[in-house]
Amino acid sequence: MSAVQEDWLQTFPALAGLEPDALELLRAGGARVRMPRGTVLFQIGGLCRNFLLMIDGSVRVQMTSETGREIVLYRVVGGDTCILTTACLMARTNYSAEGVAETDLDAIALGAQPFHELLARSAVFRDFVFASFGSRLQAMMMLVEEVAFGRIDLRLARFLVDHRDARGGLDTTHQALAVELGTAREVVSRQLKEFERRGLVELSRGRVAVLDAEALLALSETTRETV
Repeated sequence: MSAVQEDWLQTFPALAGLEPDALELLRAGGARVRMPRGTVLFQIGGLCRNFLLMIDGSVRVQMTSETGREIVLYRVVGGDTCILTTACLMARTNYSAEGVAETDLDAIALGAQPFHELLARSAVFRDFVFASFGSRLQAMMMLVEEVAFGRIDLRLARFLVDHRDARGGLDTTHQALAVELGTAREVVSRQLKEFERRGLVELSRGRVAVLDAEALLALSETTRETV
């Protein structure tokens, strides 16, 4: 990699102190890759061949049940790594979920062999990988808790507030919201209609307008109860 090509390292401050030999190994084993929106990076049962360091873009990692129900596990964005990829590489197992590019992607693909060599030889790289893994694992545990025990009205209210666009709403469908929250479309539709009845949102085809963000936020912060 040239000095210009190494600018991507600024996206990962934790790698700034890489040992010289580790940096050389990263140079030799990593390749800059760009992929268009819609690219399927990995599928259930697929082999894990590369460790991706995301420079720019967004990858949606999701699971689909036998009945066709989907849930978004997490997203990998600029400065992130993928917890599932890390787990598959370390355990030498196949993927158990699917990763799809939501936008055009810019990333560094580090082969499995140099990944393992760096883990063994570089304390800085090892700390980076484990810190990223731990942070993602904590977020995954929170997701499990929310899906298993969280009230859907609270979670939906928080999602609507957090993902508003400049116009104060979301261009989305009831099915897409159901996937995000790990529930059924009918459940989301029923709750949205209740929010609309209370004057919190306004529903139209492919659009949810947030009318009272403060009330939704207050609702989302209500003490959780088991459903």
